[in-house]
Amino acid sequence: MLDNLGRLLHRWRRPVLAAWAVLVVLGAVLGGSVFDVAEAPDPLRDDAESAQVAQLLEDADPEGELVVAVLSGADIYNIDLIDQATRVLHDVRDLPDVVEVRDPWTTGAQDLVKPDRTGTIVTVEIDHTVDRDRALAAAAEIEEALQLVGMPEVLVGGPLLAEEAFGEQAVQDAARGEGIAVLVLVVVLALALGGLVVGLLPVATALGSVSVALLALAGMARLTAVSEYAVNVVTLLGLGLAVDYALLVLGRFREERAAAPRGTDVGEVLGRTLATSGRTVLVSGLTVATALAGLLVLRDPVLSPMAVGGLVAVAGATLTGLTLAPALVAVSHARIPAPAPRRLLGGTPSAHALLPRLARLAQRRPWPVLLGCTALLLLLSTPLLALDLRNSDARTLPRDSEPRLTQAAIEAGFPDQDETPITVLVEAEFSSQETADAMAALAGIPGVVDVLLFDPVPGELSQLLVEPEPDAAGDYDGPKVQDLVRRMRAADLGVDVLVGGPTAELVDTRDALADRAPWAILVVAVLTALLLGRLTRSVVVPIKAVALNMLSLCATLGVVVAVFQWGWGSSLLGFDSWGALDVTTPLLLFMFAFGLSMDYHVFLVARIREAWDEGLARPRRKREGPADLRVLNDEAVLTGITASGPVVTLAAVAIGIVFLGFALGELIAVKEIGVGMTVAVLLDVTIVRGLLLPASMTLLGQWNWWLPGRSATD
Repeated sequence: MLDNLGRLLHRWRRPVLAAWAVLVVLGAVLGGSVFDVAEAPDPLRDDAESAQVAQLLEDADPEGELVVAVLSGADIYNIDLIDQATRVLHDVRDLPDVVEVRDPWTTGAQDLVKPDRTGTIVTVEIDHTVDRDRALAAAAEIEEALQLVGMPEVLVGGPLLAEEAFGEQAVQDAARGEGIAVLVLVVVLALALGGLVVGLLPVATALGSVSVALLALAGMARLTAVSEYAVNVVTLLGLGLAVDYALLVLGRFREERAAAPRGTDVGEVLGRTLATSGRTVLVSGLTVATALAGLLVLRDPVLSPMAVGGLVAVAGATLTGLTLAPALVAVSHARIPAPAPRRLLGGTPSAHALLPRLARLAQRRPWPVLLGCTALLLLLSTPLLALDLRNSDARTLPRDSEPRLTQAAIEAGFPDQDETPITVLVEAEFSSQETADAMAALAGIPGVVDVLLFDPVPGELSQLLVEPEPDAAGDYDGPKVQDLVRRMRAADLGVDVLVGGPTAELVDTRDALADRAPWAILVVAVLTALLLGRLTRSVVVPIKAVALNMLSLCATLGVVVAVFQWGWGSSLLGFDSWGALDVTTPLLLFMFAFGLSMDYHVFLVARIREAWDEGLARPRRKREGPADLRVLNDEAVLTGITASGPVVTLAAVAIGIVFLGFALGELIAVKEIGVGMTVAVLLDVTIVRGLLLPASMTLLGQWNWWLPGRSATD
């Protein structure tokens, strides 16, 4: 079937490329709109305790977005300044969509003044009924007006502007990262493969894959909400898979063409190419897609959008790998040079390539290699024991971002205003004894600095604000405060309470992910093992693959914790560590790393199994004993890695370049993904696939191919 597809693609190559050109243009024109409509999903289910608190408070007293300004550098009670600032703030109050202004000049808010009177905070609330675009327009007018206040330094920020800056910077980082990466990628592939045309082929395939995937997401956005996570997964995972598939097809085409008799029709060669590499692309796509689809069963607000994006990315990459890449090969076959076996990154079978060299080392000393590599990966995983996940805020913005500078100025000059109290809703009336007893009980919990009775909430609820003691770093969302939230929920307060607020939301998010992530990993592992078992006709190979992937992922996350949470190498990468990882980083890294590592594993074991079957087809093998089968297994492992290892190495280098482009981004969250995926690819293609895979397969011998009810030679 796939060989017929190859012949058809050669015959209809120009119409196929014309159709793809239309899809790419539509993807560029219409698919780009998905970036504007994509939404940040709420990581909490509606039944989460903090979500219930937020909804009750929103129903009782809706609050609009806040614009927060820090004005400093002069005596705020200077006569001339008072007059000028008062006029400006009255103008701000008269702006459309402004509902409240708090400042020391017009409202007498002395709690917003710096003790030495050289600075103050001004807060402006925007009408909660306006949509986001209108709120942003109002914030821009407010910022412009506040800049007129005659203070030496005026910084304007707040949650709304910080969120907008985060989104804009993410788009800029992605565009710059992809632009730089694509240029470098073309140069590297052209040098590795021996020509500009052949170097452009995988890049063109990847751009086609991302374009059609974004077009699909844009179509989905017209029917339902599309998550930002889905867009992120499409752009990164789709790019990586498409480059891998294009290189696999290209490498196999050069092999088949070199092995074919002179004068063989190109369509026939392309048919043979897809009969082998096309099957690997299809199996790889199905393996990754089926495992990602398993995440949808969990119906998680974070995991499900990632799974949707992953499915779209895999579908786009598989489609381009089976149609666009072969069509491009058919058109440009005369410009595709013959294999260069001695080229280090030539992408063609060579005993001199990196993976075959590592495989021979692993086969000569399997036990030392297995134990040494496992120990190294476990050592790299140890920082995971100190993993601290938090929600990204202004601290993760670039150093010169105004919302970040505003937040830093508040933390330095107005520590009281930086406090984030914990909200407690007591199921009792405002003036009841139950509420008083609950306040007393809360005040007695270690870590509580103060408890204030706030405005009553309709429905016989009382609202309390609990001021926590910050942790050693001065953070009000650190581990110490998170533990306080859990202890408050577990305490016997004599009445039912609901605990909410930003720190409680973080606690609920982390707890929910901790509850659901193991199930997600289990679903992915089981489905992956089943599909790999079908491909390799083995029980051992898929179990080993899952174990190696998990070990590699833990090592990757350990490195990310050391770099971004502990700050190792932060000056080299140009960022300031904020002492935690974004709560979504481990999940995104799991999604990307899983997809690409399974890609490489399928490429390798498919050729190893092919070599094993060819060896068994020799009549003498079936008559000889276990020792001969062990030799045959070692030969098959080395033959398969020699055949497909160079493609895997070149694919890893190519996608590593792409991820390094994202590591150049300004946002810490983007850097986390870029650095994390670069580390994941590096570990996977050297230690895991280059050393651990051949070492373990050498030690297992013919037991690699064991299947219940069948012998290894069946």
